Amino acid sequence: MHPRNQEICLSGEDALAVLAELNVVLISLRNIGDAYMQGGSEYERETTRFIDEWRVTTRLANARRMLSEKFDRTLGPDKMDDLERATEDLPYWESARSRAPGNV
Repeated sequence: MHPRNQEICLSGEDALAVLAELNVVLISLRNIGDAYMQGGSEYERETTRFIDEWRVTTRLANARRMLSEKFDRTLGPDKMDDLERATEDLPYWESARSRAPGNV
């Protein structure tokens, strides 16, 4: 890890903004799950509507940006910065056949 990334400084205002975005998503998804405990097509429709109308990807991207911009992006000997290195092997959804880790 680059020495400047050993400690990342985030203002209280920025930290609260990140937490607020994460809370909107997390609490809303929990509420949707509680409201549609039986699952099914209504749950799927409401989850999709929430993600689209509440701009969940934009909210999460904004939170990621606020955290990421605090890192030094100097490339290491492997031609990657610390963020790239930390995320290169994360599992991502790629198709309808993709399974969450631990749900194989």
